[in-house]
Amino acid sequence: MNATFDFSGRSILVTGASSGIGRATVEALCASGANVVAAARNVNELARLAEETGCEPLMLDVSDEAAIDEALVSLDAFDGLVNCAGIALLERAVDTTGASFDRVMAVNARGAVLVAKYVARGMIDAKRAGSIVNVSSQAALVALDDHLSYSASKAALDAVTRALCIELGPYGIRVNSVNPTVTLTPMAVQAWSDPVKRDPALMAIPLRRFAESAEVAAPIMFLLSDGASMISGVCLPVDGGYTAR
Repeated sequence: MNATFDFSGRSILVTGASSGIGRATVEALCASGANVVAAARNVNELARLAEETGCEPLMLDVSDEAAIDEALVSLDAFDGLVNCAGIALLERAVDTTGASFDRVMAVNARGAVLVAKYVARGMIDAKRAGSIVNVSSQAALVALDDHLSYSASKAALDAVTRALCIELGPYGIRVNSVNPTVTLTPMAVQAWSDPVKRDPALMAIPLRRFAESAEVAAPIMFLLSDGASMISGVCLPVDGGYTAR
C-alpha cells in the first residue's frame, strides 16, 4: 500500500503489535514518523519489531487488568490508540463453553475497553485531541459458522466504539472501528487453510480474495490522521464488498 501520512511528533499506542494487522500498522506508523509504543505478549517478536522499526516495545496481556494498569498508568499521554489485540477460538455454537466465550470476550472486548480507558484519560488530562481505532471484524456485521464467541466479541467492540465516540467526542477524541474480512495474518492462514471452508468464503467476496494486513493498516492510518478529522463513530468494512450482499 502506498498511502502516505505524516505522523511526525505524534505518539501512538498499538496493541496486538507482534503480528498481522498490528505489526503492519506499527510498520506504517513508524515509516510515517510516529513515535510508536508497540504492545503485545510475544517478547521475541516485539524485540524483532523494535529492531526493524524503532518502535518502543511493551510486554502487555490486555486480558489482565492489573497488567494494563501497571503498564499504562505511568506512560505519557498518547495522540492515538489502535486496539488490535485479538484472539479467535472457533467452535460450533453447540460446543461453545463458558470458558472459551469468556476468554475471547476478555481479550477482544474487555481488553480494548480497559486500554482505551487509560489512553483516553491521558488525552483528556493533557488536553490532547486524538483518535482511537478499534480493529473489529466483518464477523460483527454478519453471521459466520463457528464464530459465535468471536462474532459476539467483535459486535461488542463495535458497540464500545459508538459509546466511546459519544463520551469522548467533547474532548476532541475521535473513535472508529475497522471491520476487515479474513486477513492473511498467521492466525487466519491457519484458520482458513481448508479449501472446503476457504473457497466458499472467497466466492462470497466480490473482489474474490482475502485481505493483506497492509490493506487494513492503510484505512487505520487514515482514521488516525487529520484527513478523518470529522469522522467518528464509524464501523468501516474493509471486506472487498462482502457485507454489501
